[in-house]
Amino acid sequence: LVSFAHSVLAGLWALFSLWYSPELLSDIQDGYSVSGHLLVCFSSGYFIHDTLDIIFNHQSCSSWEYLVHHAMAISAFVSLIITGRFLVAAMLLLLVEVSNIFLTVRMLLKMSNVPSPALYKANKYMNLVMYFAFRLAPQAYLTWYFLRYVEVQGQGAFLMANLLLLDAMILMYFSRLLRSDFFPSLRKGSAGRDVDGEKFLID
Repeated sequence: LVSFAHSVLAGLWALFSLWYSPELLSDIQDGYSVSGHLLVCFSSGYFIHDTLDIIFNHQSCSSWEYLVHHAMAISAFVSLIITGRFLVAAMLLLLVEVSNIFLTVRMLLKMSNVPSPALYKANKYMNLVMYFAFRLAPQAYLTWYFLRYVEVQGQGAFLMANLLLLDAMILMYFSRLLRSDFFPSLRKGSAGRDVDGEKFLID
């Protein structure tokens, strides 16, 4: 529920902040808004809380992908909070939380075992649309922007490394989603492992 609440709040916060201040998109490196700064602080707090929760509940081994993701997010966001730069990039990345809302609904539908194939099917296709619109598209645009315009040194180099690692993770999660919902015959790997049960699918 905490993760779902963060997805709703952070996703809509990022979406409306960029909607009402579209001029921010013209200056991804130095564009600034109080709302964006607070959003990054809020999400940093969530990632720190979730990291500590995983560690204290002895779930580090089963949730190592969460820990890697959160470590990347926390380190990048803290650098943005301190310098006040690249906040717009963080806002674009946090649009992913809109996609996570629908992925969480997907997970809840699977866990509830409620016989509602029509609802699950509708959510399945909505997931695909949201994944492209709010996860793949912003990520692809930021990767292109960083490769073309950001100087690869100091903070720029650090954020670039984080971004490229996140690219790889997002593509891996996308392949899991496709195998689970659209190519179920491929869910079991060569060793018979069911990838539909992967914990780290929605983040």
